[in-house]
Amino acid sequence: MKVVSDPTAIRSKEPKVASDPNPQRALARYREHAAGYDASALRTLPLRYRTIWNLSLAPGDAVLDVACGTGLSFALIEEAVGPSGRLVGVELSPEMAARGQARIERAGWTNAELLVASMDDADLAPPRGPFDAVAFNFTHDVLQSDAALANIMKACKPGARVAVAGSKLLPWYLAPFNAYVRWNNAPYLTTQRGLRKPWGRLERYVPDLAITPAFFGACYLAKGIYRGARGEG
Repeated sequence: MKVVSDPTAIRSKEPKVASDPNPQRALARYREHAAGYDASALRTLPLRYRTIWNLSLAPGDAVLDVACGTGLSFALIEEAVGPSGRLVGVELSPEMAARGQARIERAGWTNAELLVASMDDADLAPPRGPFDAVAFNFTHDVLQSDAALANIMKACKPGARVAVAGSKLLPWYLAPFNAYVRWNNAPYLTTQRGLRKPWGRLERYVPDLAITPAFFGACYLAKGIYRGARGEG
């Protein structure tokens, strides 16, 4: 499958409160970032590799790449899951997604699909899901959206592996430098809510998340197993 959904299907949404992620602002920002995104992402490439490694992918796995951007993780995922696996990427920005789609077509991956949609309401129902593994690579806005996480996790198999890489505020002993951390991340986020513990909402679904600091505490890696939302079962 090699599909980019109609960009007009992305629904305009206003945040309920000022601190909520803002999809319209994200669209505008990533329209500007698209052309230079791959170059700007080089500095965090080692964390991307480790995120995919933390998923322990195997041939035949179905993988969801959340807010997949230009598809920088696609080759790593495809190499691991092979032609019997399945890759679904979801990206809000049509400009970013067009670059990801070009990657799919150049590589000839017939088991990959890229949707242009908000993670809040992307259609992840079969045959796209259910998923064996989910990758969140620098997806802070998504991690702060309860609707997005609910939509993602309901498309996961019980026991699905989850891996995350992202930015966070520095520990207390480096707190004077957090103004720089906020400034450095501002172009890529529409909310800075939760930067002290960006994975907090995800813990409702993955309570055993193991957190590893990176880049002197300005970034983190997380991995765990989907156990269902608290209160389920």
